[in-house]
Amino acid sequence: MSDIPTLRRILAENRLIAVVGLSADWYRPSFFAAKYLQEHGYRIVPVNPRYTEILGEPCYPSLSAIPFRVDMVDVFRRSADVLPIAREAVAIGARCLWQQLGVVNEEADALARSQGLDSVTDRCVKIEHARLFGGLNWVGVNTRVVSARRPRQLAY
Repeated sequence: MSDIPTLRRILAENRLIAVVGLSADWYRPSFFAAKYLQEHGYRIVPVNPRYTEILGEPCYPSLSAIPFRVDMVDVFRRSADVLPIAREAVAIGARCLWQQLGVVNEEADALARSQGLDSVTDRCVKIEHARLFGGLNWVGVNTRVVSARRPRQLAY
C-alpha cells in the first residue's frame, strides 16, 4: 500500500519495529533509518545474528527469538530473502511487513496481505515518516501531499 492515509495510519499505529538486517555500522542505511526512528519515539528491535546489541537495544538472531510481540517488521535484506521473513512475521503476530527501498518480493507481499497484515514494498520508513510527519516540505522538498493544514505530529 502506498496511499498517504494508509502510510500515515501504519506509521502512527505501529510503534514497536523489528528491523531485520539492521547493521551496527553507523554509515549503513539501516542504522541511519533505525536511529532516526528511535529519535522520533519508536522502539527498535534489532534482528541480526551477527550482533548482541545495536543502538542500545538487545539484538535477536531471528524474529521468532524476540520474546514479545512487535508491531512492524521492517526488512533490510535482499528481495530473495524476504519470503521466509514474511512467514516469520505472520507467525509472530506482527501487524505490518515493510520492505525497504529496493526490496520487492511480491510473493511475500501477497502472503502478508492474505494473512491480514499491512504490507508496504519499496519504501523507506524514515523517508515516509519525514515526508508525512517530519516536515520535509518545510525545507522545500516536494512531498506530493497537498493540504492547507500541517499534519498532526505523532506524540512522542
